[in-house]
Amino acid sequence: MSFLYWIGWSLSFAISRLVFRMKVYRRNNIPPEGSYILACNHISLADPPLVGSSLYRRIHYMAKEELFRNRLFGWLMANLNAHPLKRDKIDRTAYKTAYDVLERREPLLIFPEGTRSISGELRSARPGIGMIARSSLTPVIPVYINGSNRLAACFFGREKLAIIFGQPMDKEEISSYTDDKIGYRKLADEIMGRIGKARKEFYKITGKANTLN
Repeated sequence: MSFLYWIGWSLSFAISRLVFRMKVYRRNNIPPEGSYILACNHISLADPPLVGSSLYRRIHYMAKEELFRNRLFGWLMANLNAHPLKRDKIDRTAYKTAYDVLERREPLLIFPEGTRSISGELRSARPGIGMIARSSLTPVIPVYINGSNRLAACFFGREKLAIIFGQPMDKEEISSYTDDKIGYRKLADEIMGRIGKARKEFYKITGKANTLN
């Protein structure tokens, strides 16, 4: 873990717990070693550091390339294990980076929706995560994050800042999807469905089940 990553992780950990009282549920669903893909809903720019600080391993994540245009900020992002991704077309460089991370047996955080959800509701997944998971046969862990888009409400106790890890999809299950565009699309949809299940479990744990649509 690089010095800058450790500093960022420590700050995120301290602030999320002490200031916003973040809770982490079902961490036992995280494998103790090896590569895996964390597939998380996306509602705030704070999501990557919050998810990262909920684990005790260094993770990598994909971020929109616009964030790297400022040289200083781009340097900082790169040292925090962010990798640029072009969102308006197939980005083969980003896919190769993702495969390289997974081949090194390191965790990779991906936001299947491709962009933040302004409403906070789950959106459809883009097929890219299906292609990466199926081509690499890497386990996928669905992740639901709640409250990161309402940090002020979390601070005053009107909302809960929390992360819950769902049941992993193992290699055998992922290999049941065809290694083509149709299979990638179906797998991406299933991954979003698993994030939805993690959301339901979070609502059940916290007594928010009545807010489900």
